[in-house]
Amino acid sequence: MVDTLLSALSALLTFQHLAYMFVGVGVGLMIGVIPGLGGIAGLSLLMPFLYGMEETAALAMLIGLVAVIPTSDTFSSVLMGIPGSSASQATVLDGFPLAREGQAARALSAAFISSMAGGIFGAVVLTGFVVIARPIILSFASAELFMLSLFGLSMVAVLAGRSLAKGLAACCIGLVIGSIGGAPATGEFRMIFGLEYLYDGIPLVIVGLGFFAIPEIADLLRKNSAIASGNALGSGWFQGFRDWWKNIWLSMRCAGIGCIIGAIPGLGGSVVDWIAYGHAVQTVKKDPKFGKGDIRGVIAPESANNAMQGGALLPTMLFGIPGSGAMAVFLGGMVLLGIQPGPSMVGADLNITYSVVWSLALANVMGAGICLALAIPISRLTQIPFQRLAPFMIVLICFAAFQATRSLADLVALLSLGVLGVLMKRFGWPRPALLIGYVLAPQAETYFYQALQFNSWSFLGRPGVIIIGLMTLASVFFGLRNRVDEHGHVVPNEDDAPDVPSFKAHLPQIVFAAAMAGLLLVALNDSLRHDFLGQIFPLSVSVVGLVMLAILMPQLVRGKIGHHAHFDAELTGDHVGQEGIGNLWGGLAWIAGLVGLTALIGFYAALLVFFPVFLWVRAKAGLLAVALMTIGCAGFILTLAWALSLNFPTGLLQDSIELPWPFR
Repeated sequence: MVDTLLSALSALLTFQHLAYMFVGVGVGLMIGVIPGLGGIAGLSLLMPFLYGMEETAALAMLIGLVAVIPTSDTFSSVLMGIPGSSASQATVLDGFPLAREGQAARALSAAFISSMAGGIFGAVVLTGFVVIARPIILSFASAELFMLSLFGLSMVAVLAGRSLAKGLAACCIGLVIGSIGGAPATGEFRMIFGLEYLYDGIPLVIVGLGFFAIPEIADLLRKNSAIASGNALGSGWFQGFRDWWKNIWLSMRCAGIGCIIGAIPGLGGSVVDWIAYGHAVQTVKKDPKFGKGDIRGVIAPESANNAMQGGALLPTMLFGIPGSGAMAVFLGGMVLLGIQPGPSMVGADLNITYSVVWSLALANVMGAGICLALAIPISRLTQIPFQRLAPFMIVLICFAAFQATRSLADLVALLSLGVLGVLMKRFGWPRPALLIGYVLAPQAETYFYQALQFNSWSFLGRPGVIIIGLMTLASVFFGLRNRVDEHGHVVPNEDDAPDVPSFKAHLPQIVFAAAMAGLLLVALNDSLRHDFLGQIFPLSVSVVGLVMLAILMPQLVRGKIGHHAHFDAELTGDHVGQEGIGNLWGGLAWIAGLVGLTALIGFYAALLVFFPVFLWVRAKAGLLAVALMTIGCAGFILTLAWALSLNFPTGLLQDSIELPWPFR
């Protein structure tokens, strides 16, 4: 064993190994700051360069990229309110409000230090448990995995806001969206409505950007101001470190959660940040301000999502079962290098395993150090008038969304979900609850069918199922006591409802709730057309959602019931009384304009029209600024597409005229 450890350490500290790791970290940093791309795109970029490389050096490059993306994706989550990847969605809830208060550097530095600590913690756990974890992971059958999916859904109790009925209804809608496409048990296609695009469901990147990025862009555009209102950005660097040190045990607990969830195939980064965030809300008692800019709401998910990478390496290397989408590509890289995942990774190839584990820790240190060095200058982006940042963000989001399936329907789906996200934000519906439902729908349904098939209903008596079930009940209990909403309230207060005339305040809410009931009725009607195994999941979810809306409707009709979440934010929101407010739908109209132009003349040509028109009409920029910014954006997108071999959406023009790249 000692010889194995020394062999791994000597391989780790060679110049070649460190140099390739630095290359991977650099690529990961660049990929991570671009919203919507994430680890799959970055790893795919490095694959062609693996041929002929020495195996440990190639693995170092891949590990460098995998380790740092959950760190660098924090830039867009904090500075712009746009989830950089699926692993940084929960960070938006408190990181972006901190940036808007002029504390971007504080939020970023706390996030990077938490990410580094979580990554190192994950590597330490892997070092100690790489051998004994094998029988533990093998003991998880479909029944336990189904219960873990329910445990993830229990976070809805935390994120449901002050209206539990509204939160559960939102979660049910997310579960319905997540069940679009083929049924796991029967292969029947559900809720596709004759659209080829829906056969494989709606991609995660579309859902994440639609429900979180689009509403924030629309909201910021209407205010005609910079993201941050403060100027003291430089002092936040040291404050972020002090915040992390003050909450070090929260960071370590969440890192432990990340390791455990990461080691379970099928869950991974899409849900671990929400579970860590929910844990923070449940356990923090001193001055909680979750949803309004609580630094602990940044520390918790960022500690977990980096530690998750260490946990995800366990099933990937030991069983050849990828713990996430990025790990699936990493697994392909291992096979390409001639490394066979399996029991040999804790036997003859144990030195390679430890080399990978320690590379993970070192890459986290590298990535966090580089990000910390850049945190303050990059945070100054929040001082730029948002109307000058908006066109670049809109173009980048649409470009990233298109890469999900490389269909123009990606952009249509992004715009449609963006409209729904704007309305949910306006009427106080918890978007995180919907996202959790969407992410966990495929796993929950699949594991439930498998558990019934293998064990019938006797699976409920398995010891692991009982233990996880008790954990879920405890999570719901504490979640109901500490719910958090988008206004940051966590202690029930029946006297904080605004004084608004009932008809004005509640009629839009009632109409929107009725529309949500309509969506659930459509799903219910569609489910009745399928076999029992194909209908039971969407049928059950739709019924539960409709019951929640039946509970909610009388509350909305009665009038004042004790919380802002039951009123129209157009009448009670933070922007009321401010000057320079634009129309609620102005931002969405610009995004719709870019999508429409893309359908007609293709994305790159549409960019060259949209960008200068937006800057000239909306941002009131001068001709020179318009020209320079348009050239800069066009050049950046062109370089990005060429470097990553990404396609541009085409339109009707490309169908009729042969055009050169990049217009084709």
